[in-house]
Amino acid sequence: MAFMKRIFLFMAVNLLVVVTISIVLQVLGVHGYMTARGIDYSALLVFCLVWGMGGAFISLALSRIMAKWMMKVKVIDPARASGDAAWLVQTVHGLARAADLPEMPEVGIYESPEVNAFATGPTKSRALVAVSLGLLQNMDRRQVEGVLGHEISHVANGDMVTMALIQGVINAFVMFFARVIAFAVSQQVKENARRTVQFMVTIVLEILLSFLGMMVVAAFSRWREFRADAGSARLAGREKMIAALEALRRSTGLVDNRQAALAAFKISGRRGGMLALIATHPPLEERIARLQRAV
Repeated sequence: MAFMKRIFLFMAVNLLVVVTISIVLQVLGVHGYMTARGIDYSALLVFCLVWGMGGAFISLALSRIMAKWMMKVKVIDPARASGDAAWLVQTVHGLARAADLPEMPEVGIYESPEVNAFATGPTKSRALVAVSLGLLQNMDRRQVEGVLGHEISHVANGDMVTMALIQGVINAFVMFFARVIAFAVSQQVKENARRTVQFMVTIVLEILLSFLGMMVVAAFSRWREFRADAGSARLAGREKMIAALEALRRSTGLVDNRQAALAAFKISGRRGGMLALIATHPPLEERIARLQRAV
């Protein structure tokens, strides 16, 4: 049943993206970018920007809903919360007020052995901060507060919107250059083979250029993690953030991959070898060292 729900959600989101972007292109009067003379570069640029940015921002708009569904986050009702749940909500709201957020984020818990947490949402006013049961079971309240400060810093810094913007621009440029280069290559073969060659070269180039784009996005994400660590040091206290990272380093490193799109917004992630180039998080040792060096 859960698997069917995920398939339905995936299809519904993709249908929404396609329909929305198709309407936008119609409104902008972009019906195609190929003409008898070749590529209409202005139309192609608009086409790629709408598809690249549109997909990224629609996903952002749905991020909170998708996170709740895919990760099975149980949102805590502040009016009915008690015990650890009440403390969790009070701590998040206290940090949010210290960070001058316009609205209090939703707070939730998801069942997973991973020692992790994440923040998501389309705006600072519609954010969600969720922690795993594994984190609550393996960290004390002082360490959890450091983690929560980190996630609130992501929200306060507008990181979700910035990441969507960067990803959208990268998507647009990948689409644009893949099609321009593929068209140039197709002109070097016989006319009856041009469409096939252009299609195949476009696919290959999109894969290669997307990988290069991932490195750019990941590099920004790693810088963003250092900034969120520093934000937590200001909001919750440097020692609490260091203690949280030390606890993460001692943990088993279990990762819940049910929603890969949330990986960049969690407190920690895996890396290694060539994958370090596309790692969304810096090494925990480096993060701890930076906080220890901070005045």
